[in-house]
Amino acid sequence: MDDLLALFGTAEPPAPVRTLRAGPLAADLVSGNLRTIRFGGHEVLRAVSYVVRDRDWGTLDPAITNLVVEEGDNRFEVRFEASCRAPDGARLAMRAAIRGTASGSLSFSVEAVPEGDFETNRCGFCVLHPVEGVAGAPVEVLHGDGTREASRFPNLIEPWQPFQDIRALTHEPAPGLRATCRLEGDTFEMEDQRAWSDASYKTYVRALALPWPYRMPAGEPNRQSVTLTIEGTASAAAGTAAGPVGVVPGPKTGEPMPRFGVAFAPEECAEASEHLAELRELGPRFLLFSFDPGAGHDGRALADFARIAAACPMAERVLEFAVPTDRPLDAAFANLAAMARDAGLDAHALIAGPDVDRQSTPPGSRWPDCPPLAEVYAAARRAFPATRLGGGMLSYFTELNRKRVPTEDLDFVTHATCPIVHAADDLSVMQTLEALPFITRSARAIIGDKPYRLGPTTIGMRQNPYGSRTMANPSDRRVAMAADDPRARGLFGAAFLVGYAARLAGSGVEAWCGSSFAGPRGLFDRSGRATPLFGVARGLARASACDRLALRSGDRSRIDGLALRRPDGGAEVWLANLTAEPQTARLEGTFDLADHWSLPGTVGFAAGSLDLGPHAVARLVAPGARQAP
Repeated sequence: MDDLLALFGTAEPPAPVRTLRAGPLAADLVSGNLRTIRFGGHEVLRAVSYVVRDRDWGTLDPAITNLVVEEGDNRFEVRFEASCRAPDGARLAMRAAIRGTASGSLSFSVEAVPEGDFETNRCGFCVLHPVEGVAGAPVEVLHGDGTREASRFPNLIEPWQPFQDIRALTHEPAPGLRATCRLEGDTFEMEDQRAWSDASYKTYVRALALPWPYRMPAGEPNRQSVTLTIEGTASAAAGTAAGPVGVVPGPKTGEPMPRFGVAFAPEECAEASEHLAELRELGPRFLLFSFDPGAGHDGRALADFARIAAACPMAERVLEFAVPTDRPLDAAFANLAAMARDAGLDAHALIAGPDVDRQSTPPGSRWPDCPPLAEVYAAARRAFPATRLGGGMLSYFTELNRKRVPTEDLDFVTHATCPIVHAADDLSVMQTLEALPFITRSARAIIGDKPYRLGPTTIGMRQNPYGSRTMANPSDRRVAMAADDPRARGLFGAAFLVGYAARLAGSGVEAWCGSSFAGPRGLFDRSGRATPLFGVARGLARASACDRLALRSGDRSRIDGLALRRPDGGAEVWLANLTAEPQTARLEGTFDLADHWSLPGTVGFAAGSLDLGPHAVARLVAPGARQAP
């Protein structure tokens, strides 16, 4: 249990994984769903899952019973029953069957029967295609009317559904392989999940343009199935799950490391005030203060922000304002300016985002009443004429992609990310790192060369744009859309932060809010002790604006990291094990191990070989440069 707490911040172990094999076909069975479906070692589908969402898009976790697994050399079969309850108590009973053969066929079928009218936003299959090696690649779409469409998976992130009325999708997961995924039982469409930082294209049941939530009638069976057929042959995929990972630092990239900052919300200020010494030690390059009058924030919150800012006088002060849209804009900004003056908070930058834009507008939904963004930004300029003005979205790239901002009125553009919008298992969270370069490239296509910022980018969700609330997590579990994700307090969170910094290479992001300082998404555990996340955040703060060096990893899904040149000329390398299994890196160049965050006794370094325990993080420096991170 101690290792689980150190790794994940919770005593709940990861869901068990059982690998099903039939000749060259393999899939991982996890909590009744299929993950990492591969043929000859090539990933064909990222997942086939049967999901049930409540009216706030929270995921209902079915309890599985009567699980039977049969395996032979050329086939496997899985059968089970499951059930879940809606928040109003209605029960949904399910019977599932999974079959796979060595010839490359895989089927997954479910019959669901509500016991009482069952309210849901979605009930049925989601199929995930991976993104790396698939983005921009050809795909053939079979529609419900029998017509076929030759197209491509989106390269830049698509704001709306790239394909609708889907009966089947055919693509080439590797040269010589052709995979057809057929969906039956309802109408399916696809969304580009990279918008939420998921590393997948998701084909899901029931068009979003239809009303939701909806009720499944009591006693009426709902039958759906997914059938995968793989044809052809391909050379075996290179093994990626064993052996050391080669890591090669390179020359300067011409890009500085982004300035690292931390976020504060009014309800977190009391705890933050108990750690002002640690804030000074952390040395963030900017402080992001969130202010939302609609949530009851007033001048007292601004006064708390001013006291915190005084403890870190060299940091940029950034005020994030959820602009009230139920009153004249000039009055809203003038009131903010007056309260800030009274509180003694002199902001260097102001991020202005209409409060109604904190909620998402899905396809088919009515856009909320909102003043034109140009008018919002003009009112902000009048009230704060000497302050840098930021805009974009207080939520995620999804919303920025759907509601393009007038960038000519702004000094910078920003949005946040959250890795647990759709799924909260460990693998899905780490895989979201793959989506970050697609997000930053797609953002650049919208904003051009306008300065670009990110954050907050915490694992836990600070606000739910897709429902009325974030999900409660009193038992410290892995819960999608939870405000408090315990993994941020463990080594998992530290490794995720390094992986995030690694994937920002080439993005041109000037500043990045990688964590809250205090509160459920902060840098301290519930006893007030600094977590491993604190040590990594401190290192990234001190790396701010340093020259980034190229770094190549032979397998970024296992070990990733970053390299930089400090002002004193010394090179520094940060590496993180992104898995829960021990890994070994073969690091080119001459370095010493300076610091690490790991389970006891699981990190070792000699002659360029770095052993990293589960989710361990290590900082290495050129010889003779052992200064603190």
